[in-house]
Order: sequence, then C-alpha cells, then structure tokens
Amino acid sequence: MTTPADPYLLTPGPLTTAASTKAAMQRDWGSWDADFRAMTARLRAALLEIAGGTDLGYDCVPLQGSGSYCVEAMLGSFVPRDGHVLVLANGAYGKRIATTLRYLERRHTVHDTGDYLPPRAADVERLLAAHADITHVVVVHCETSSGILNPIGEIAEVVARHGRRLLIDSMSAFGAVPLDVRALPCEAFVSSANKCIEGVPGFGFVIAKKSALEAAKGNSHSLALDLHDQWDVMNRTGQWRFTPPTHAVAAFLEALRLYAEQGGQPGRLARYTRNRDVMVAGMQALGFEPLLTDAWRSPIIVTFFSPAHANFSFARFYELMKEQGFIIYPGKLTRVESFRIGCIGALDESVMRRVVQACGTALRTMGVPDGAPEHASLDAREALAA
Repeated sequence: MTTPADPYLLTPGPLTTAASTKAAMQRDWGSWDADFRAMTARLRAALLEIAGGTDLGYDCVPLQGSGSYCVEAMLGSFVPRDGHVLVLANGAYGKRIATTLRYLERRHTVHDTGDYLPPRAADVERLLAAHADITHVVVVHCETSSGILNPIGEIAEVVARHGRRLLIDSMSAFGAVPLDVRALPCEAFVSSANKCIEGVPGFGFVIAKKSALEAAKGNSHSLALDLHDQWDVMNRTGQWRFTPPTHAVAAFLEALRLYAEQGGQPGRLARYTRNRDVMVAGMQALGFEPLLTDAWRSPIIVTFFSPAHANFSFARFYELMKEQGFIIYPGKLTRVESFRIGCIGALDESVMRRVVQACGTALRTMGVPDGAPEHASLDAREALAA
C-alpha cells in the first residue's frame, strides 16, 4: 500500500480508497446515457454474484444516500404496516433500527444484550416462541459502535426454522465477512458503497429475494425510499428513478475490479484480519485494552478503553494522531470512555504498525505512561463475558 497525500481514515467508512478508485471519478457521466445504464447493470450483477444470489431468486437494488437510507428503505418496504419486528440490538446501530421503526410506526420488540455480548440463538428461540405474531427479525451483522461481530448464522437458522423473515444490516461487514445467501437464508440485507468493497460514499444497496420485492408494492412510507419502485424502474429502464450518484458508481466499479484482483471476499477478510491482529497486539504492548474478547472481536473496527491516567484527553489524543496522518474514531459506548480504530480500507499491516507507533508518540506527548484503563472497566468486561 502506498502512503496517501491525505490522512488515513481509520473509521468504519468512509475509508481510505485506492488512487485508481479516486481517479475513476474524474469524468462526468450522463445519468440517462446507455453507457451509464450499462455501468449500473454491471454493478448490480457483481454484487449479486458476491452475495451468491445470482441463481437463487435474489436481486440487487442500489439506492441513493447513506447506509441509514438503505436500512430505512429495507424496513419500510419489507415490513408491512401490520408487521411485528424483533430487533436484536447490542449497540448504537441496533438502537437506530428501533428508532427507525418508531418513525415508521411499525410494531417492534427490542432484545438488547448491551455493548459487550451478541444475541444468541437461544435468545431468539425463546422470543419467537413467546411472540407468535413476530413476522420479521432484524440484526446488525457487525455492530461498529463496539466492533462486535454478531453470529448471524445461528440466528438465521432459528429464524428460518420458525418460519419468520430475517433482515440483516450488513453495512460494515459485507464484502469481507462471509454473507452468502446460498448458506444463510435471509429475506434481505443491506450494505453500502463506502465500506468493505472500498468505494466512496453516495449510495447503498439491498440484496433481497425477488418475492420480497414483489410483495413490497405499496408498503413504503416514502417515495424516495420505495425499494419496490426503485427495483421495478431499474428492471424496466436500466435507470435510477432520481439523479444517480454517477461518480460514486464509477468509483465503485473500479473498487470492484480491485476487489476481484485482490482475492475477493477471502482476500479482503485475510487482509483486514491481519490489520486487526497486528494493531491489537501493538496496542496491548502499549497497555491499551480492547473492549471485546477475542471471540467476538470483528476484523472491521476495534474499540479500546480510554487510558485511566488523568493526563489523557481523547480530544488531544485525536489531534495528535491526526498530526501524524491518522484519523481515528471516538467511542460510542454509554458505560465507559472509549475510542475506536478501524481496520478496513486501502491499508495493510505496515500502516497498522505505524498507527501503533503514532499512538505511543501521542501518549508520550500527553505525559501518559501507558494506555491502561480503569480496573472497573476491565472488571465489567470480564463479568459480562463470563
């Protein structure tokens, strides 16, 4: 990997992109032009192939906007007005799903396992047995507020066995963490251009059963977020209903080319996993402690407890890291002070070693001897993980 002119983005997206991905945006495209329609068709086919859904009755529907637009579109289009959703929450994005359902006036039940632990099959089994009227279950694949990787395989098995419908927010996981609809039954899942495929912001996409898209007609609360209508128009005309993010689509096609060249999903997972492992080992050598145990720590982003020393200030730490060429992420936990470092994007283990060196330099500049957190934070982690 080469050093970019701008700081590395150690976030769960937007993220650092390859030079050729940026260069792909240096041309203007006509949104109605046949060449751009062909680009959209290639994008849809490539994503469907990555998901394993080409011959299984699934389709890909790109949608303008951020990932949250696509999550809301999925919920508003696929959950009927009289539906009942079980939300499996263990962080900010699961809670955002519940908030979205409140806005949509869709009935929902929240099962919250906190920041440290995932929902498990036994939990889902019990809740589905207790609530026969639950129609859909929704789960976040990788909850980036903590970095936890949720066990969607075991959850999908229980949901399918009970005859309910599974919706997955795979925003920050798809493309790196396996999600193949041939092995994992789901009604639909969503992701975004600026995550593990390493494109730029501008659109997300929904991979869904065609039967679900057909049944979604008339469900949506919104014209702009109506997945049935977007799908229908794209299939009939090849066009997006409203002004498409043309430059983001061009960048994404180049990102897809690099993705295939670099080994596809297995190659991406291997690089991100190595990034995580090198970075976590280096941070622990500095005294920092990750929030999660090894079992649930994703290769997408890692949450660390903030150091206990009185001289530590995250705002100052952030600026010192930025001065050294790295943009990190603040914590998103409610119980303890924390910060996050992402492992995804056009970067490799050599960059992660430099990240660790920069953290050490920042601590010394602040007069903080090491990254050790409060003992109470570690005690809480061990108690909840037991």
